[in-house]
Amino acid sequence: MNPTTTWNFAAGPARLPDAVLERARDTLFVRGTDGASALERPFTGEAFRATLRRARERLAQLLDLPAGYHILFLAGGAMHQFALVPMNLLGGARRAAYADSGYWAQRAIAEACRYCEVVAAPGFEGDAPLAAPPAGQWDLPADCAYCHITPNETVDGLAYPALPDPGDIPLVADATSCLLTAPLDVARFGLLYASAQKNLGVAGLCVLVVREDLLERAAPAVPAALSYRRQAEADSCLNTPPTLAIHLAGLVFDWIAEAGGLAAMGAANRRKAATVYAAIDGSGGFYRAPVAAAHRSPVNVRFHLADDALTEPFLAAAAAHGLHNLRGHRQVGGLRASLYNAMPQAGADALAGFMAEFAGRHA
Repeated sequence: MNPTTTWNFAAGPARLPDAVLERARDTLFVRGTDGASALERPFTGEAFRATLRRARERLAQLLDLPAGYHILFLAGGAMHQFALVPMNLLGGARRAAYADSGYWAQRAIAEACRYCEVVAAPGFEGDAPLAAPPAGQWDLPADCAYCHITPNETVDGLAYPALPDPGDIPLVADATSCLLTAPLDVARFGLLYASAQKNLGVAGLCVLVVREDLLERAAPAVPAALSYRRQAEADSCLNTPPTLAIHLAGLVFDWIAEAGGLAAMGAANRRKAATVYAAIDGSGGFYRAPVAAAHRSPVNVRFHLADDALTEPFLAAAAAHGLHNLRGHRQVGGLRASLYNAMPQAGADALAGFMAEFAGRHA
């Protein structure tokens, strides 16, 4: 099957835009007149620094970045930040607030407990159906260094319908699966971080957007390469950065801008999600979504078959129809379709059509 009839619904590493793959092939993997490809040139040289500046400037444009924020391109993934956030943001405080919204929030909480006392911010409103923590004003202890949320839970298929207001406490978000999928008011946050392998590029890069005043909170013992302040001072190049991932992120940022920016991404993602959720809700109970309708993720559609015995036949038949990586996370089972920016509407249409056909044969 060719790329127009085969679809990758993996939660991450996820599908890249076709145009980005083509540009990478034509620009990153060819040698120039100096005998080096873009990936072989020193990160201290002007060629790579120009690439880094362009990626940062393009991302700042997409986010409509307010003054007083730094963009960092760091090696690793979001799980690194589960430890680096408290190491860099606690300052002299001993407590931080964390909201439990599902699997990845719980992983962040478990790591933070190694560095500070975790204060429970509002969590799930209920167990069935699943719902995100409530929005509105959160009454948190004033001595919390920050309040951490996970706005989109890839495992649970759950998303915050609105952001909370923690008052004067900086809001920190693991935005790995939702950054650049819709417009976002960056000024609401003290820190955003996101692994690249869902909407920004490939694994190995974590993008941070951090408010300048928070850079002064790092503990003295934080290693230099792990210090937000030191990396900001060194333009994300205190140590060798993940150059390939940064090159690709820059190409992805260009693609998003050329496609209409974050407003266009948000509209497209809502349409795709509506297509697949309609197939679930219109199946007469053959498929079931465990998340309350207003709290469903627009990019990670989680669902189950009413008859679990049909899950494996569904996956096998889907793969035969060119629909791949639909198995749900091992912690929750079932099925999951990730509809990140690079997934076109045609992929969502193909999945919805197959779901209706499979239900018709097995209902």
